[in-house]
Amino acid sequence: MTDPSRLLAHLAAHLGAAHVLTDPADLAPHLAETRGLQRGHALALVRPADTAEVAGVVRACAEAGVPVVAQGGNTGHVGGGLPQGGIVLSMARLTRLRAIDPVNASITVEAGMVLADVQAAAEAAGLLFPLSLASEGSCRIGGNLSTNAGGTAVLAYGNARDLVLGLEVVLADGRVWNGLKGLRKDNAGYDLKHLFLGSEGTLGLITAAVLKLFPRPTSRAVALVGLASAEAALALFRRLRAEAGPTLTAFEYIAPFGLEIVLRHRAGARRPLAGAHGAYALVELSTTRPGEDAATLMEMLLARAQDAGLLEDAALAASEAQANAVWDLRESLSEVQKAEGASIKHDVSVPLSRLPEFLARATRACEAAMPGLRVCAFGHFGDGNIHFNLSQPVGMDRAAFLAAWERFNRIVHDIVAGLGGSIAAEHGVGLLKRDELARYADPVALDLMRSLKAALDPANILNPGKVLPDRRAGEAASFGFSEGSTKI
Repeated sequence: MTDPSRLLAHLAAHLGAAHVLTDPADLAPHLAETRGLQRGHALALVRPADTAEVAGVVRACAEAGVPVVAQGGNTGHVGGGLPQGGIVLSMARLTRLRAIDPVNASITVEAGMVLADVQAAAEAAGLLFPLSLASEGSCRIGGNLSTNAGGTAVLAYGNARDLVLGLEVVLADGRVWNGLKGLRKDNAGYDLKHLFLGSEGTLGLITAAVLKLFPRPTSRAVALVGLASAEAALALFRRLRAEAGPTLTAFEYIAPFGLEIVLRHRAGARRPLAGAHGAYALVELSTTRPGEDAATLMEMLLARAQDAGLLEDAALAASEAQANAVWDLRESLSEVQKAEGASIKHDVSVPLSRLPEFLARATRACEAAMPGLRVCAFGHFGDGNIHFNLSQPVGMDRAAFLAAWERFNRIVHDIVAGLGGSIAAEHGVGLLKRDELARYADPVALDLMRSLKAALDPANILNPGKVLPDRRAGEAASFGFSEGSTKI
């Protein structure tokens, strides 16, 4: 490895000294994730202004043998952007809207653009960019693409990778691949963009993207539905999917404990339904068809479902403000769970047909393993993705509860694997789940991933130590959590 001081001097000459930061106070926000994950360490934070400067940084680091970890909004949940030495490369200055083509229904943006700003640019053109996350006011589109973010609109529009037409990527040797095509059909060889989408910056650094846009809905309706059980939620979803078709744009699941803690801790939260129910679903319909009223359709479909015995009660939002308040009940769940003490959290998916079985089995197994434990299960039911979170028993020592993390991983992830599911649904692998892959991933798949990594980043410069587990299956994770950390 080259003397780090020589590398930093070179980068300062390349970027300007103001954009090569080594002061601990400047580095601190970039060495821990917003969820409270354990701190990392780095030589410096660099802030390139454009793709050419990103390429120059990567080229210099490759020549010096120094790792590079890209960061966007640093809102990840699995330690994927946490540096373990080397250089943190911030995308925060790559914020240009390069082009928008309403006829092609596409927008070209740089990786550092905040997700909410991408949404606003699309709206200004009379169109919709549908990716939507709780952190959309601070997360950046490059990070969303590098983790293949999910969010609340997957049911209607797909994951982040489904919203991409083309990419610009800086490779591990500093070369730039220009794949910024706005084409919906292009079979001229391998579809290279899918190598980088969801790879968490381990194969290349996304610097710009051409994204799909969609017609803006002209009418939207939101309802909270009270149900007897998760089985009833599945039955209602199947009926709405058949009767509403693409008009059904969200179907979110909330377990009773989740709703109760939101009502307990979220300022201004109000109970939409009288009485208690065994499960809740947030249902959204939206339409772009002129003259069609989503609220009228929602009312009709829910009335028919109630007549068929599929639901117990429902509250239909009567205004945009009420619709946003219902959504806030769902989107504030992760935040309010902190008020109930420490949490052990799992982001998993199973085939939709197995969701009720997963919820029942995993709940029984976890409650049996620790008396007093509270299961806080919620998430994107229509996508088969559940955030299966566990709140500590009332009065239990926080550190003692968090020490059981690995035990509950085995319980929950074994059930997920047995049902043909995934232990990493939408948050990625990063460090938190890296060594879990050694236990659950197909060995051939791991070998293929290692071959790709070796081919694209032979010196292991880009975000080393993330995603891919050590070849020794079952190796203890090097990424732990300290007392007081929050995990998801």
